[in-house]
Amino acid sequence: MLKAPVNYEQTTPLYKPYSFTLNLASLLEPLKHDGIGKQIAGFRGVFFSVHNTVALKQKATRIQFYMHDIVGGPQPTAVRVAGRSNFTGQDSIAAISVMDNPLTATPSMNSTLVGRAQGIYAMSSQEKELSLLMTLTYAFTTGPYSGSTFSVVGRNPVMKEVREMPVVGGTGKFRLARGYCLARTYSMTQMEAVIGYNVTLLHY
Repeated sequence: MLKAPVNYEQTTPLYKPYSFTLNLASLLEPLKHDGIGKQIAGFRGVFFSVHNTVALKQKATRIQFYMHDIVGGPQPTAVRVAGRSNFTGQDSIAAISVMDNPLTATPSMNSTLVGRAQGIYAMSSQEKELSLLMTLTYAFTTGPYSGSTFSVVGRNPVMKEVREMPVVGGTGKFRLARGYCLARTYSMTQMEAVIGYNVTLLHY
């Protein structure tokens, strides 16, 4: 089983506050005797002031949820859209599927729906190890992260007990996110796989 979710924050200034004033007239003074002197005369006394007193603070957030990958039945959430027509077993390279998988708070499909995992995965291995290339965005629709997303692009060797994939970006509360997610298969049938996720995000 996955560990209980832990939420925590740590703050690290991204840059120091700064403030400066730019006197454009003084910068243009050496040019006043050139041919463009008349053109720049009107700029005398113009000042530009730039102020920044807010330092971005880095936050770390950990989230746990479960993804339901349903490939059969009356309402599949992952559908194969391209690939070889004669693939069998491990010989399934190039099969591509599009998913819109529900994310729930617990392994039960009837538990609270927290978001959707939307994107593409493709069979990407010619070796005995079954491996997928995942390009997914996890979008939260309820709870404290509603309206926020994070994206994952990486290799997923699905038969391993724990798979680690990188987080490459995010939006909303997870803007500029980076981090990683740990995926573990909770249960699997011919029609549905339930995958538990522990995600660690660094964001601003």
